[in-house]
Amino acid sequence: MIGVPFDLGASRRGARFGPHALRTAGLAAQLESLGYAVSDFGDIEVSQPESDPAGGPGQPKNVRAVRDANRQIATAVEAAMREQSYPILLGGDHSMAIGALAGVARVNGPQGVIWVDAHGDLNTTESSPTGNLHGMSMAAAFGQVADLFPPPEFPTPAADLRHCVFIGIRELDEQEKRTILEHDILCFTMSDIDQLGMAKVIELAFQRASQGPRSVHVSFDIDCLDPTLAPGTGTPVRGGLTYREAHLFMEQLWRSGIAHSLELSEVNPLLDEHNMTAKLADELICSALGKSIL
Repeated sequence: MIGVPFDLGASRRGARFGPHALRTAGLAAQLESLGYAVSDFGDIEVSQPESDPAGGPGQPKNVRAVRDANRQIATAVEAAMREQSYPILLGGDHSMAIGALAGVARVNGPQGVIWVDAHGDLNTTESSPTGNLHGMSMAAAFGQVADLFPPPEFPTPAADLRHCVFIGIRELDEQEKRTILEHDILCFTMSDIDQLGMAKVIELAFQRASQGPRSVHVSFDIDCLDPTLAPGTGTPVRGGLTYREAHLFMEQLWRSGIAHSLELSEVNPLLDEHNMTAKLADELICSALGKSIL
């Protein structure tokens, strides 16, 4: 487990307390009950934000702090992967995906990615309406923000466009739509899930993303869920995944054996109700690692 107590990639503060909430909800004990030897790396160190512009097109916020945090994330993930461990990143805002994917790519090269999120996080510094780097994570993984996250420290690209899939999408900016269409990225919006059903979406997503066993990184933003289930997140969007749809994805992920790493981001305890979001996040992580009904 790698804690990322970081929220400087987002507008709303509070996700920095996510790792503590996930640990307090009993994640390590739950994983040990499944038969795992759990090693807690602890939390990465977070630097203070620099003086930033107001944010907007061409004005990314907190670049140095986000880069420093992701440098540490990449190093921790790389070390875990080289030890044949299964890194689980506990966040923290979704800019942490930049370092997670960089660490994986240092070991395995550009990887397949299943991105479960209400948002695409495909903006660049020029297209972002806010300047928040948590909205540029996948663009960075595709090498579109290399001026901020330069190689070789941040491999460019870190994600293989041919094997990337988005699930649960329901809010995209215009540049993000263009990127998905121009690069023929498989994207399942909530409307697609309504029409096809979650089981079929999972089947198609795994076919596209996987190149064999342990060939996929999974990035799971808790705001993919409907905010009635997960209120503790900074960018909620109505009409998200149901409780069972999310668990089905994680359960099938375990059965498929395609994942080698997992991150769970954007848990914000300051916005939560009775720690329900953190508890659900722990449940989902356990489902991804083999917990089942029967």
